[in-house]
Amino acid sequence: MTQIHRRRSIVSAAIEQLNNATRLRVNSPEPFAPRPLPAAPAHVVRDDAEAIEIAKRLAVAFAHGASERDREGWLPLDELDAYSQSGLWGITVPKAYGGAEVSYATLAEVIRIIAAADSSIAQITQNHIALVAHIAFDATDAQKRELFGLVLKGYRFGNAFSERDSRNVAAFETRVVEQGDHVVVNGKKFYTTGALLAHIVPIVAVNDEGKVFLVFADRDAPGLTVVNDWTSFGQRVTASGTVLVENVRVPKSRVVRIDAFDNQTAAGPISQIIQSAIDAGIAKGALDETIAFIRSKSRPWIDSGKEQATEDPFVIATIGTIALKLHAAEALLERAGRKIDAALRTPNEETVAEATLTTAESKVLTTEIAVEATNRLFELAGTRSTLAEHNLDRHWRNARVHTLHDPVRWKPFHIGNYVLNGVNPPRHAWS
Repeated sequence: MTQIHRRRSIVSAAIEQLNNATRLRVNSPEPFAPRPLPAAPAHVVRDDAEAIEIAKRLAVAFAHGASERDREGWLPLDELDAYSQSGLWGITVPKAYGGAEVSYATLAEVIRIIAAADSSIAQITQNHIALVAHIAFDATDAQKRELFGLVLKGYRFGNAFSERDSRNVAAFETRVVEQGDHVVVNGKKFYTTGALLAHIVPIVAVNDEGKVFLVFADRDAPGLTVVNDWTSFGQRVTASGTVLVENVRVPKSRVVRIDAFDNQTAAGPISQIIQSAIDAGIAKGALDETIAFIRSKSRPWIDSGKEQATEDPFVIATIGTIALKLHAAEALLERAGRKIDAALRTPNEETVAEATLTTAESKVLTTEIAVEATNRLFELAGTRSTLAEHNLDRHWRNARVHTLHDPVRWKPFHIGNYVLNGVNPPRHAWS
């Protein structure tokens, strides 16, 4: 069997399993039982080209049923298993530890492709990929071998980072205390995308000295409860709800101190480019749906004198403008990935600042086009596009919610402060 046929058979098998699987369970506010560990090792992606090929094939399967999952609140259980077993969750693992170590431009393209099909599924990957980077930056060699090994086997990392009631996004009240060969963690988390369906839930906690740690707890650890109480009007099936952490014991070998933001690393832009890629994907999915609706269902306006909506000059021009802005955002997304790659090869103040600022520029454009494309959909497609049977409002809802992850209004300030005053942007996960 040739390599190309082998790749296709892997993805085809995953898609066939997905299509034949028992249908998904509905969201519930009740505590959700941990998902089974992978029954077989995940495929290990070999290179950038294979990663993009697999993403395109999975996107075809994920697009089918995306609207129904959003409308009914069905969790993408089988889709997520196919996704992580495809090997795409391990493509940024360093080559020294058995991974493909793809370019971050490739990583962004993979996420964009998946998000265009189903942005909720793409977002569930978001924190996992950021955590793989933190392991590379902050973990010991022994921890890297263990944790990267789990990723390549198909284990999914969720997250227990943000806290709903703290004074700001970086003020963590969850506490970690040493007890012999273990630590004990207590706290309450929210916005925990991926935790519900994860195999391991990394918890951000601080000790008495204010030092920040990642505590990699098993999803079924006693005292760790994940509740699917996410009620946002967008990104509805990301299950970004609550994690309760009550006297959770974890071996010290699974505790990683976060130092990446105190050093010259690309940790911040890596976290941001994943979000930017999701927004670019939402815009692409919305534009594709707009075009399909105009071609098949929309009517031309009476003043146009045209027989088809596709002949309306104002519709044509507006579609052209949206496509232009989307292409600009996609180009800047790729450029940001290249700048991150450069910062990883040669980490210093200059390369990290360039990666951070270029990714910020990308985030501004992808945010703007995601909101514009999902809003213009209805203006161009017409009143009938708002009917519940089409569920096209999911694109706008998803764009509006996902683009709120950090205030994009701060991006032009940091860009301008660097260009005008030579002030480097801050280093944290939201910059």
